[in-house]
Amino acid sequence: MRAADTLSSAARALSAYTARSWLTLLAVAFGTAAVVMLSALGEGARRYVLDEFTQLGTHLLIVLPGRNETAGGPPPLLGETPRDLTLQDALALLRSTHVEQMAPISIGQAPVSAGSLEREVTILGTTADFLEVRHLQLAAGRFLPAGDAERPAPFAVLGQTLAKELFGNGNPIGQRVRIGDRRFRVVGLLASGGVSLGDNLADLAVVPVGAAQALFDNPSLFRVLVQARSREDLAPAAEDLRRIIRARHEGEDDVTVITQDAMLGTFDRILSALTLGVAGIAAISLAVAGVLIMNVMLVSVSQRTAEVGLLKALGARQRDVMGLFLTEALLLAGAGTVAGVLLAYAAVWAVNARFDAFQLAVPVWAPLAAVAVSLTTGLVFGLLPARRAARLDPVVALSGR
Repeated sequence: MRAADTLSSAARALSAYTARSWLTLLAVAFGTAAVVMLSALGEGARRYVLDEFTQLGTHLLIVLPGRNETAGGPPPLLGETPRDLTLQDALALLRSTHVEQMAPISIGQAPVSAGSLEREVTILGTTADFLEVRHLQLAAGRFLPAGDAERPAPFAVLGQTLAKELFGNGNPIGQRVRIGDRRFRVVGLLASGGVSLGDNLADLAVVPVGAAQALFDNPSLFRVLVQARSREDLAPAAEDLRRIIRARHEGEDDVTVITQDAMLGTFDRILSALTLGVAGIAAISLAVAGVLIMNVMLVSVSQRTAEVGLLKALGARQRDVMGLFLTEALLLAGAGTVAGVLLAYAAVWAVNARFDAFQLAVPVWAPLAAVAVSLTTGLVFGLLPARRAARLDPVVALSGR
């Protein structure tokens, strides 16, 4: 049989049983759409997390006090070596030629009040470099002034929500607020932003690090953000930071230095694996659709026994009959796959139009993998009915038995 004859005969056979063909096609379409949609969800989550971490800054290193280490004795085998990370330690990090900027962080909770209004918020103590290290924007005023980091200057920069709660629609710049038992003058207003170090930027107050340490009576820093001069400087900068702290801490390697690239790489690997995992789970639905294709084709063989007998009596070979039924299976799988991919892209477009903050993203491999799995499933599960049809005896088949 010619390829054109095989294709047209398979198409006519499928159109003869419209309801059955459509139900099978829908099963394949939903399975394919599930693979593409879940892949898009995983890829969207991966990009969202990586974008959030990228917004922390560029060429960033984070220095945390204390170091996880292996401890002897009975489980648990992980111990913790705590040690204060001081402002003097942070300032010493600027000695490294690979470091461009440094922003120490001191964090605590305190009431902020203006007049009769008061709100308990996070107080973040830092220096003027924090604005550039974290790539933040101001809505009004200016950021903390540069100068002696140890000097508890009475200046504050407020987040949008905090400013609105305390001053309503009025201009907070130049106004006085009380934080804890100290008074500060508002010099700036942060632009609307996301989250920094686990805290909502809109609902916090930023003060000089020296003022925060005095306010909370705590000389220890929460962490230190360090910006390297370039991506190539990240590794040598990390080594310099450890060396400087080691020299200041009597030879103890008691800080943890995390590079931004290491964090991004770890999250990238984890989320990529999750994306493949959920796509693999969704692909199971295509196996279910393949079983349905096999059942439909087995029924088709039993209903078309006389037709197969006539074809073989007219000289059709076993491979011609197998090709005919495999073509039917592939047509079902192929049409369902195309419909599923189109359905998935329509769903992705609809979700992205509805949600601006989180966008689904279909990875290039997802529709290709869905097509490959779907067609392979149709071929594999269509093989048994095709072989059964090809092996029918023409005389017996013509008799309708």
